[in-house]
Amino acid sequence: MVEGAVAHWQATGKRNFLDIAIRYADCVVREVGARPGQARVIPGHQIAEMALAKLYLATGEKKYLDEAKFFLDERGKTGHNDPYNQSHVPVLEQDEAVGHAVRAAYMYAGMADVAALTGDQSYIDAIDRIWENIVSKKLYITGGIGATNNGEAFGENYQLPNMSAYCETCAAIGNVYVNYRMFLLHGDAKYYDVLERTLYNGLISGVSLEGNGFFYPNPLESIGQHQRQAWFGCACCPSNICRFIPSVPGYVYAVKDNALYVNLFMPNTMTQKIAGKAVTLTQKTGYPYDGDIEITIDKTTLKKEMVLKVRIPGWVRGDVVPSDLYTYVDGKHPGYTVTVNGVPVESALEQGYFTISRPWKKGDKVVVHFDLEPRVVKAHSEVKADVGRIAVERGPVVYCAEWPDNPGFSVRSVLMNQEPQFTVKHSDELFGLDKIATKAQTLAFGKDGRLEVKDVDLTLIPYYAWCHRGSGEMTVWLPQDLRATKPSKPATIASTAKIDASTPARSISAINDRLVPGDESSPYYHWWPKQGGTEWITYTFSAPATVSRSSVWWFDDQPWGGCSVPKAWRILYKNAAGTWVPVTGAAGYPTVKGNASTVDFDPVTTTALRLEVDLPDELSAGLYEWEVK
Repeated sequence: MVEGAVAHWQATGKRNFLDIAIRYADCVVREVGARPGQARVIPGHQIAEMALAKLYLATGEKKYLDEAKFFLDERGKTGHNDPYNQSHVPVLEQDEAVGHAVRAAYMYAGMADVAALTGDQSYIDAIDRIWENIVSKKLYITGGIGATNNGEAFGENYQLPNMSAYCETCAAIGNVYVNYRMFLLHGDAKYYDVLERTLYNGLISGVSLEGNGFFYPNPLESIGQHQRQAWFGCACCPSNICRFIPSVPGYVYAVKDNALYVNLFMPNTMTQKIAGKAVTLTQKTGYPYDGDIEITIDKTTLKKEMVLKVRIPGWVRGDVVPSDLYTYVDGKHPGYTVTVNGVPVESALEQGYFTISRPWKKGDKVVVHFDLEPRVVKAHSEVKADVGRIAVERGPVVYCAEWPDNPGFSVRSVLMNQEPQFTVKHSDELFGLDKIATKAQTLAFGKDGRLEVKDVDLTLIPYYAWCHRGSGEMTVWLPQDLRATKPSKPATIASTAKIDASTPARSISAINDRLVPGDESSPYYHWWPKQGGTEWITYTFSAPATVSRSSVWWFDDQPWGGCSVPKAWRILYKNAAGTWVPVTGAAGYPTVKGNASTVDFDPVTTTALRLEVDLPDELSAGLYEWEVK
């Protein structure tokens, strides 16, 4: 509410909403603090710190900044010590991004605010350490953060699974907040490199091109279990991205003294006071699909020199991100040129910026050209999910392979060439995006169990535009090493069965997708928030089948989640009279976490099997896969 009130005042000049927010903030300052009689508490979900810093900037009242610093200083000191909301140790002792990724990003943004506005070196050092941990060990190539749905949280260092990647849309927005504030603190273009990567990939993927469908998580791989939705019961992501998009113009430029920073490239006209004088300029570009940017001075009352600082993105300079987490491996060396009124100019880069200092006049034109071509990226060898795989990007845009562009084969069974060649093709689909085409092969096991190899034409689209033509397979990281391949498997009686359940859900398709969990990336189905009681799933076969073994891989997200292995389970079959009866000869029904729980029973010929599950009394249950033989 406070941030909304400040934005309303900035946009309209009216104080009516701002005055309400001030009275509310004054109540907080009066009631919460370290003085006798005050409540010595901290926010359960960080965000107030950013709001109070904005209110300080709007009003000049230092008490709001002091309150933001109090909320941060008290974390880890109140007796509530939990990494889930970053209160496990005092913030100045933290050096790793942990816990709920949205809470974390909002807190880190607040820390950067306090660091910049107070000049407190201990805060500067702390937020620098945390930022370094994120960009070197916990950042997805899409700019997303938050590896696991288990607490919607950061994982361990280098834990970056793809199919189960959480990458909540709100966390991507929080990542923009953090990097924007880190830029304001340090003035280095590397923070905008991360911001831009997040903006064009893991953030806008959260809203459909039509604006009427949303993602809560933004995974980097799917087998069709992910769908865009019009709304969510927890509706933070749709409302947050609708709040964020109108704020984008505020991220394009920045001013310090007589310097104007050009940080993002998009068509716009801007008027800004620089050294107290108004300057108006226009930017024309087709970026990020076009590497040409034209900046024209439309009007200026500034008589002395103005320093124009144009960001040269990391992807142009050969850095995927400002760390060794991702690396270009294709040997290409894209370049850039800058001209002023048609005359080439040179400049040594200063913190990633090309600097032009001169007296500017109306009509002066700066033209920037970036070489823009597809690039091949590999992840750090410690990122186990991406070993033997490559990703493809063009400029700041990450690409993916999706099922509608690649009919006749599974995009998850692709094997990329060792020296892939790419062709960029403009498409009228999906609002006119650019596609990338390349030659590849697919691997599949035939009915006889032999591996079959086929040459295919593979088409890639920008990651942000996936899942607009229905649900199906998608992947960002493509195998280039045989050890990373996932050959398509032949159909089984389970994979071709019709599924029914006591609690229907789209995610039920996970249980017969033939993906036996080898890591946390496997999709799953669960009954949460139900607890206790009995639930069931049935397989109805297309023809009578003889079966004698069943294996279940249980979903258990303890200690943070709500699911555990079941209290008990059993297999029933439909007899000739159409009645469900238990199978016989079962020695026992194990409940194993992390491995298959297998039961052998007397062979039965039937048209349907039922899996009955007794949920734990105070937890729910779920499963990755139900296999029948």
